[in-house]
Amino acid sequence: MLQLFFNKINLKPATLAVLIQAVAFSFVLSLDSIFQAQSLYVADIASNRLPLYLTLMQAGFAVCLAYVANMAKWWRWIHFFFPVSVWVMSQWQISNTFYLIGFLLSLSLYWTTFRTQVPFYPSMPIVWQQVLTLIPQYQSMRIIDIGSGLGDMSMHIAEKRPDCFVDGVEVAPLPWLVSVVRSRLKSSKVNFRLGDYHALDFANYDLVFAYLSPAAMTGLWQKAQAQMRPGALLVSYEFEINGVEPTQLIPLGDHKKMLYVWKI
Repeated sequence: MLQLFFNKINLKPATLAVLIQAVAFSFVLSLDSIFQAQSLYVADIASNRLPLYLTLMQAGFAVCLAYVANMAKWWRWIHFFFPVSVWVMSQWQISNTFYLIGFLLSLSLYWTTFRTQVPFYPSMPIVWQQVLTLIPQYQSMRIIDIGSGLGDMSMHIAEKRPDCFVDGVEVAPLPWLVSVVRSRLKSSKVNFRLGDYHALDFANYDLVFAYLSPAAMTGLWQKAQAQMRPGALLVSYEFEINGVEPTQLIPLGDHKKMLYVWKI
């Protein structure tokens, strides 16, 4: 029954995770009320003194719910360690300012990850070098890095191929700001934009590079098919598109990861 409920509500993983933790915490509060009524112990939840074994009970119950909801295995680990980490931090009596700073920093770095399911994770120099090989030697191209992060790859390509027009788009404010400052300091020609790549028209580009997540690849392919011109290249680092055979596979040395290329 629970599995049918979770399938029916069809929430994003992050939203579902919040719901599961809320249900698990409500379950723990109910147990706490029962235990107090039976005079088994007194827990001062208002002052964050929830007993460790109740915290572990919440963690275990959340993991069970995550399993029933068919969440990925790594989400189950998060469900277990999150309440335990909160309990540990509460014992240290750290200033609330510390939590506020951490929250604001995380918000500026990950921003809409809960919705896009695309975390911040920069690519490596070997990836930049292989993307360069996809650009014809004597042909200028319009290139965009969707999810450009700190701007390393975009600026590298713009430096090596000054004849090309390179854009970068990033939805998280902090990486975008860092990339803009770095490009100014390096006098780079890259145009970094703050925003969601869904709002862009891929028809304006000859090569679209993406380092996103498996959850975003199907939507990315649909957008590429609808907007990119014939002959344009869609390039993905590490993540393939289910059911779509790539035009080219580029191995990345000893990193055991691939660069996937689709020619539209």
